[in-house]
Amino acid sequence: MTISRRKFAQLLGAGAAAAVARPALSLAKTVAADSPSQGAATAVVRLSSNENPYGPSPKALKAMSDAFGLACRYPDERAEVLVKSLARLNGVASEEILLGDGSGEILKLCADAYTGPLTNERNTVGRGILVVADPTFEAILYHAKLNGAEIVKIPLTPSFSHDLPKMMAAAKKGLVYICNPNNPTASISAKNEVREFIEKAPSDTMILVDEAYYHYADSADYESMIPLVKDHPNLIVTRTFSKIYGMAGLRCGYCVAQSHTIERLRERQSWDSINLMALAAATASLEDPDQVTKGRRLNAETRAFTIGELKKMGFLTIPSQANFIMIDVKRPVVPLIATLRFRKVQVGRLFRPMPSHLRVTIGRRSEMEVFLAAFREATAPAPA
Repeated sequence: MTISRRKFAQLLGAGAAAAVARPALSLAKTVAADSPSQGAATAVVRLSSNENPYGPSPKALKAMSDAFGLACRYPDERAEVLVKSLARLNGVASEEILLGDGSGEILKLCADAYTGPLTNERNTVGRGILVVADPTFEAILYHAKLNGAEIVKIPLTPSFSHDLPKMMAAAKKGLVYICNPNNPTASISAKNEVREFIEKAPSDTMILVDEAYYHYADSADYESMIPLVKDHPNLIVTRTFSKIYGMAGLRCGYCVAQSHTIERLRERQSWDSINLMALAAATASLEDPDQVTKGRRLNAETRAFTIGELKKMGFLTIPSQANFIMIDVKRPVVPLIATLRFRKVQVGRLFRPMPSHLRVTIGRRSEMEVFLAAFREATAPAPA
């Protein structure tokens, strides 16, 4: 079966219009039933991957539709347009921006550049280490491990912030990774503490601050570290379009760093790693002021509702500055994850340092109501 570009664009436009016209529609995923004998497909509420349930900006959808005719071209020109937009937005030079296939590619490049073999002009003189919080986003640990790097895990503080003094003590030639807000805890590390860490860190230690959830944070004790890049050659700050911009499936992210750092990362990157549709959507998203403000408001409202209902059931959460929450379920979490899955609700996986905490993405209000009903049933006391 073939389909014309115009017809495909019409179908995409119709889908986007339907999504806008029916905002209460759940993005529940249709998957095969757990048991082959059940046969029929069943709706699943997906709250497992910190995705934005409201999707991309309508401007992004239109931009992708308009870009179909350019699919035969390499994405260089569109990449330059996005880089210039991001440079203006962040108050930096274009040479201080590197695009990535999601911020995940940036993390991989940083691991490749700073946790691999350390060399002088003649020999390998060691390997860069990676210092991380425990728990934190695990992708960079995977890439550093492949490089044979030593990985130092520093437990979070009792308030679930990064223990920056201990991370400083462990830091030596290599890379320190600070995910702020942190995944999976949704907690933040105070801006003054992060700033002081950056100011005092050894110059031969690279610092990577991951701000994937930056747009959701509304605490007065939080701020971006991008303005510090100009004074700190060892600082890299990464962002993504996967979260508040609703583009997790399109894969686009970027980092801000001084130009010599950008070049070191770029030489390890595949050419044209960001596809043209993602570039078009990302550029258009920056031109839609409602995408961030509306997304932040809807997330905050639904998050507050969910936390309030959990509190009524006697369950507390770590204070969240992201689009997910971490619930103290007061029991081993693995059986609960399985029970919720049986009830067609997908939630986060086990995080080994926190075996009695459950990570749940904030979906639409209707999705959270389904989750709360399933959670209430799953945690109800057994009949006497």
